[in-house]
Amino acid sequence: MSMLETLDELKIEYQILKHNPVNTIEEAMKENIPGRIDGIECKSLFLKNRNNYYLYFLEGDRKADLEELASFLHEPKLRFAPESDLREILGLDSGSVTPLGVINDKNRMVTVVISSRLKDERVLVHPDSNDTTVSIRFDDLVRYIEFAKHVYLMV
Repeated sequence: MSMLETLDELKIEYQILKHNPVNTIEEAMKENIPGRIDGIECKSLFLKNRNNYYLYFLEGDRKADLEELASFLHEPKLRFAPESDLREILGLDSGSVTPLGVINDKNRMVTVVISSRLKDERVLVHPDSNDTTVSIRFDDLVRYIEFAKHVYLMV
C-alpha cells in the first residue's frame, strides 16, 4: 500500500502539491513550495550508529546538530546512513526521505525522532517521491507513525 493510500485509509486529511523534483530545502525554497501549500517546510535525515537507525524530522531552516541528537539518544555518534540502507529499509531514494517511509520498514528498524517545535503545526513531507509535497497536521503524522507500529521520540 502506498503512503497516500495509507493516509486515505486512516482518513487523514491532507493537501497535495505536484512540483519539479527537489532534493534539498534550498531547492524547495526556489520552487516556493511553502508559499504554494500550507505548512512548515521540513527536512528528514536518515541516520545510523553501529546498530540503530533513526529518521530525524525537523524544521527545514534549522541546522541539525548531530552531536546533540546523539547525546539525547544516548548514542556515541550518529552518521548519515548509506543510500543502500535507505532503499532497503524504507524503500526510498536520497532526496525523498520522509517519515511516511516508516510504512515500508516491516522489521521496525527505524526510530523516528521529531522536533518538538513542530507540535501543533502543519508539516510538509514527501509521499515517497521528491516531486510531490503533502501537507498534514502534526498529530496526523504521529498517528500515521503509530499505525506503522514505529517508535517515535520528541526532541
